[in-house]
Amino acid sequence: MWSSVSRAFLGYMGTGLIVIFYLLALVYLWITEKKTYLRIVFLYMPLVLLALFFNPLFAKLLYYLAEDEIYWRFLWLLPMTATIAYTCTGVYGQLRERQGKRWAEVAALCMAGIIGVSGSFIYNSPSFSRAENLYHVPNAVVEICDAINVPGREVMAVFPLELTQYVRQYSPTTCMPYGREMTMGNWHFLHPIRDEMEKEIIEMDALAPLIEEYHCHYVIFRSNQIIKGKPEDYGWVQFGVVEGYMIYQNMQEELVIPDIN
Repeated sequence: MWSSVSRAFLGYMGTGLIVIFYLLALVYLWITEKKTYLRIVFLYMPLVLLALFFNPLFAKLLYYLAEDEIYWRFLWLLPMTATIAYTCTGVYGQLRERQGKRWAEVAALCMAGIIGVSGSFIYNSPSFSRAENLYHVPNAVVEICDAINVPGREVMAVFPLELTQYVRQYSPTTCMPYGREMTMGNWHFLHPIRDEMEKEIIEMDALAPLIEEYHCHYVIFRSNQIIKGKPEDYGWVQFGVVEGYMIYQNMQEELVIPDIN
């Protein structure tokens, strides 16, 4: 357990410089800060959080409830940015008062330089990609959700797994029988529709009854998906083709359009 916690903390540290700077700021404030309410915010509360984070019993409980994939997010509670900013302004103010403006400005440049080189260039990350639109979701999600939108009501739609995590970011009225949790392998969530949709060959005999059971109005297939059986034979109508995805409407599921006048 200790190795898992340590690995989570080291992963959170990144290059390590900003965390070292933060720990030095804690030492500085412990010595110099006299105001009780600031000591509570910048010192006592973070120290309690760190003590909990490295506590094996607490870690074991959190790992049991949430697994190690999100345990490191506990460190987000640390007021790291605020602490460093408050410390830097405090050091600058004291140097300016005691040593003069020149030394204070030199110290400010040094501290800014440490912060500047403490991270990595985010645009070099393999996880980064250029946004396709203002919504920061794939264009396919925008176009599909706009196509199946019914003003004044929600619709239930089944999406391929690679699109599910973006749908609710864009459209609050497009519902799904399963969502982002299906993309998290460590969570071990299962869903019969997802299982059928992600098969190499989709069998309509198995998928169609599930679509009826979950009252889905629309089903979105990948254009290159192999489908055994014709969706039209099950009361589905091709609604459109968008960005490499085929949209089918399940005509067996009533889609009442409310009177919005």
